[in-house]
Amino acid sequence: MNEFLKKLAEIIEVSDVKETDDLKAFPQWDSLAVLSVIAMLDAEQGVNLLAPDFQQVGTAGELWRLVQSKKQS
Repeated sequence: MNEFLKKLAEIIEVSDVKETDDLKAFPQWDSLAVLSVIAMLDAEQGVNLLAPDFQQVGTAGELWRLVQSKKQS
């Protein structure tokens, strides 16, 4: 998960993202950031998410758990 959080921080251009951080609280969290996360997850995790999938997650940890659940299905 640490590597995932580092990549997330790079995408939204902040120094650090914690598991409990609300993604929508970051001013940089916009549609471009969501698309960048989708591309990163596809390339590095082999998981295909769609923009609507992000409506069900609030925190970075919830996004990580969603990714893990998609990997198992």
